[in-house]
Amino acid sequence: MNEYKVGDIVETKKVHPCGGKTWEIMRVGVDFKLRCLTCGHIIMLEREKALKAIKTSLKT
Repeated sequence: MNEYKVGDIVETKKVHPCGGKTWEIMRVGVDFKLRCLTCGHIIMLEREKALKAIKTSLKT
């Protein structure tokens, strides 16, 4: 299982409406807080949904 930490840059399977696929992890726990690196939009996802949505980790 992948271990993610605050500051990691990840790529999601689906494209955000702004066209971006890269996100910065801002919070890890029961929920994940992600910030889109293209438009700056911040979202909160349940841990299970976030782990399903993340395709790959680009850098830590």
